[in-house]
Amino acid sequence: MPEQLDDLQERIAHLQRAVDDLSETVARQDKDIALLQHRVNLLLEREAARESDGGGGVVFGDERPPHY
Repeated sequence: MPEQLDDLQERIAHLQRAVDDLSETVARQDKDIALLQHRVNLLLEREAARESDGGGGVVFGDERPPHY
């Protein structure tokens, strides 16, 4: 019986460590997602401002500028 108790305690310790590791991972990913969402919003705002200023033309890499 003491061996079973030791085995269960060891398993619980491993499971607790796994839960803690996963919790840290989720917390880090939450921060990363929030930062990425903020950056996307900034890019969307910048693009909207650029389009409202009339500079919304599309330039292709192999296209010569109009002054050539």
